Amino acid sequence: MIALKNYVMGEWVPGAGHGQVLYNAVTGEPVATASTAGIDFAGVLHYARQTGNPALRKMTFHERGLMLKGLALHLREHLDKFYAISYQTGATRADSWVDIEGGIGNLFSYASLRRRFPNESYHVDGEPHLLGKAGTFMGQHIMVPKEGVAVHINAFNFPVWGMLEKIAVNLLAGVPAIVKPATVTSYLTEAVVQEIIASGILPEGALQLLCGSAGNLLDHMTYQDVITFTGSASTGLMLKSNPRILSESVPFNMEADSLNCMVLGEDVAPGMPEWDLFIKEVRKEMTLKAGQRCTGVRRIFVPASLVEEVQKHLGQALSQTVIGNPLNEKVRMGSLAGQTQRQEVLQQVHKLMASSRLVYGSLDHVDVADADAEKGAFLSPLLLLNQDPWHSPEVHEVEAFGPVSTLMPYAGLDEAIALSKMGKGSLVSTIVTADPATARKYVLGAGTHHGRILVLNRECGKENTGHGSPLPLLVHGGPGRAGGGEEMGGMRGVKHYLQRVAVQGSPNMLTAVTNQYQQGADGLNDGTHPFRKYFEELRIGEQIVTEKRLITAEDILAFADLSGDHFYAHLPATNFGDTMFEGQVAHGYFIMSVAAGLFVDSYQKNPVLLNYGIDELRFTKPVYPGTSVYVKFSCKEKLPQEMREAGEIPRGIVKWLVEIFDDKDEMAGIATILTMVRRKQA
Repeated sequence: MIALKNYVMGEWVPGAGHGQVLYNAVTGEPVATASTAGIDFAGVLHYARQTGNPALRKMTFHERGLMLKGLALHLREHLDKFYAISYQTGATRADSWVDIEGGIGNLFSYASLRRRFPNESYHVDGEPHLLGKAGTFMGQHIMVPKEGVAVHINAFNFPVWGMLEKIAVNLLAGVPAIVKPATVTSYLTEAVVQEIIASGILPEGALQLLCGSAGNLLDHMTYQDVITFTGSASTGLMLKSNPRILSESVPFNMEADSLNCMVLGEDVAPGMPEWDLFIKEVRKEMTLKAGQRCTGVRRIFVPASLVEEVQKHLGQALSQTVIGNPLNEKVRMGSLAGQTQRQEVLQQVHKLMASSRLVYGSLDHVDVADADAEKGAFLSPLLLLNQDPWHSPEVHEVEAFGPVSTLMPYAGLDEAIALSKMGKGSLVSTIVTADPATARKYVLGAGTHHGRILVLNRECGKENTGHGSPLPLLVHGGPGRAGGGEEMGGMRGVKHYLQRVAVQGSPNMLTAVTNQYQQGADGLNDGTHPFRKYFEELRIGEQIVTEKRLITAEDILAFADLSGDHFYAHLPATNFGDTMFEGQVAHGYFIMSVAAGLFVDSYQKNPVLLNYGIDELRFTKPVYPGTSVYVKFSCKEKLPQEMREAGEIPRGIVKWLVEIFDDKDEMAGIATILTMVRRKQA
C-alpha cells in the first residue's frame, strides 16, 4: 500500500501522519493512503499566484492552446497505465473511456478553441462602440486573465475527466490551477498528474495537486481567485458560505448533483425507434459508471397509460446487464466507488421508498461475475415506481447517487413540464419524441429549470452523445439545486477566468491597447502595397486609400447579366415609386467586387495566397449610376497558423477592414475580409 503524494510548490510531498486508507472498490483491498496534513495551504496559493500565474499570463491564447494539445498527445501515450488503475475504482472499460479519454478529449477541444481568440495574452470582447459623433471617442471591452488561481474541488465519480475538463478551461485562459480531487479515488488523479508534471509541458506553478483534505485552503482565497466545485448541493452550499469567500466576493462556480429527468413524449409508442432509444438511454444512464454521474437520470416521466409497458421493457433491459469485475470482458456494470458510497445510496433509497416501491432489483442481493459481492461495493440496479409524483416530495428532493431511478406517470405535456421543474433545477433533461411541436413546447416550457436539454429521436439516434454527456463547447451546469454554475461552455467557460474591462479613448489609443485596428485610427503607409508584404512584415494599421471608380448604369446591367441577379432595383425601367430607392441602384455585391478591384494588388504575384472569406459585410448607403467610390483598406488583425503537415506553406490569416466611401465621403459599405498570407518562415 502506497502513500499518495501531493504536488505543491514544485515538489512531490507526502502528507504527514497515516492518512485516510483508500480501497479497491472491486476487491475491498487497501490501495493507498492519502493525507494533506502539514501542507502550507497559504503557501500553495501564494506559489500559484506568484509563479504559475505570471508564466501563463505572458503566453498568448494560441500558445496556451498548443500547450493543451501537447499535453493531450502526451497523456494518450499512457492510456494503458490509467486504465489499469481506473479498474480499481470499480469502473468498466466503457466507464473508464468516458473518464480518461473523455477528459483528454476536453484538452483537444479547448486546444482547438484557441483559434476563436486573438494571438495575444488577452481577449478583445465584442464589437467596438463609437461614443461621439465625430468618431474621436470610442469604447471597447477587453478581457485579461485574473491574477489569482483556480481551485477545483472535484467529485469522486470522474477522477480524470473531472480534473481535465476544468483545467483545460483555466489554462487556456491563462490562470493556474490547484486540483483537490475527492479523496476516495484520488489515486487515479495522482497517476495522471504525475504524467502531466513529468512531461514538462506546463510552466512551473501552473498545476498543483492535493490528495486529501482541503484543510483551510479556502480561508486564504482572494477576489482574484476562482473556485469550482462539483459534488453534493449541501456540501457546495457549506463551502460557498465560507466567510472569506463572501467577504472577498470570490467567484464560486458550483455544479451540484441534481434530480435530472427524462421524459417520454406522448407521441411515442412501443415499436417506434424512439421507444427503443428511450429504453436504451435510461438503461445506459442507470448502469454507466454504476449510476454515479451528476448527470444521471433520477426521474423518469412517461404517459400514464404506458407506465406498465415501460416498467416491463426497462426491467428486461436491466436484466441483461452483467455486473461484476470490470476486468471481465462480459461485465457491463462495475461497482460503486466504495463501501461508503454503497451505504449512502441505500440510505437514500430507503428515503425514496417512503412514497415509492421497488419494481426492479434488490436492496440486499446482487449477482456478480468474477467478484465477491460482499467485499466489493456492488449494488443491483434499482428501479422504483411512484404513482403520485404530485404529492411525493421525496422523488423531487432525494438523490440516490448510484444505479437508481424512479418511474412516474404524467397526463399531458404540461404536466410533464411542471413535474420536471419540481426538481428545482437540474443539469440536464431529455425529451424523447418524434414530434417537433412536442419538442418545441417542452424546451421552451422547461428550459428555465435545466442547464441542458437533449431532444432525442431517430434522426440523431446514432450520432447523439447521450443524456449524460456534457460537451466541452456547450454549457455544463444548471440553475437552482444544480448550483447555478457554468463549467466549460466553450468561450463562455474561458471567460469565467478573465476580467472584463471597458476601455474608453480615441481610436488611436484603443488600437494601441488592443493591437487591433479601430475604425477612425490613423493609418500607416510606407509606400509599399500591403499585399506585397509577408505575414511577419505587416503592421497593424497598415493602410492604403485607393483611387476612385465611377459606377455607370452599363456596369450595373453587365453585373446583373453576369451574376444572374436581376432584382427589380437594379433595372432602369423599374417604377421606383413606393420603393426605398430614387432610381436604378448598384448591387451591393457589385460594389464589394469593385472595392476588391480597387484594393487588390493586381497581376503581380505576391505573398497573398488566397481570399479566405468575408465577415460582417454591410451595405450602408445606395450607390447610383454616376457615383464614384473609393476604399480605405486597413490591416486590422493578424492570426498565425501552425503547420500541420510537412511541406505545407507557412502562413497566417490577416483580417482587413474594408471601408467603401462615395464621392461625398459618406460610407457606402463596410466589411472585414480575410486573406491567407505567406510567412517568410515556419
